[in-house]
Amino acid sequence: MPLIRAQQPPPAGVRDKLRIHASRAFGPLSLAGSAAYAGLLQELDAPREWGQGAAGYGRRLASNVGFTAIRNAFAFTLDATLHEDPRYIRVGKGRLWPRVKYAVRETILTRTDSRGHTFAVWRFGSAYGAAFLSNTWYPDRLNTVGLGFAQGSATIGTDVLTNLAYEFWPDVRKKSLRR
Repeated sequence: MPLIRAQQPPPAGVRDKLRIHASRAFGPLSLAGSAAYAGLLQELDAPREWGQGAAGYGRRLASNVGFTAIRNAFAFTLDATLHEDPRYIRVGKGRLWPRVKYAVRETILTRTDSRGHTFAVWRFGSAYGAAFLSNTWYPDRLNTVGLGFAQGSATIGTDVLTNLAYEFWPDVRKKSLRR
């Protein structure tokens, strides 16, 4: 079975890439996600050294926003330098499993400015780089290589879910509006 392909848009320029990453770092969805995740960590009291109350929540929120900012700064630097395209271009039609495979593949590979595909250095470098750098402000017991790898891998997993949402959410929304 041949791989499905999305329509190729024109390459994203450096300003486009900067706008994409600025939105991913500080846009309303990103900030709402950071606030919600900080709330979950507050409920779990993780890390416990940061305590509870407004001060503990503030540290967790600042940590999440900081991680996201660092990740997107790394991502922009890498994709602009290596001429990689950070956009997800959805297929939007076809059977379920080929579209799922496409969304996963587009997490591992990325388009290049010359319309080819390559390993997504921008995605993996920024995920693991931000994980290791942001762990420096965690308590010493958590600032470990193992946690850095776990957080970087969790970030890549979140990217897979995000690509699946980009691929299928318009279909779900369209079907739910018909009712």
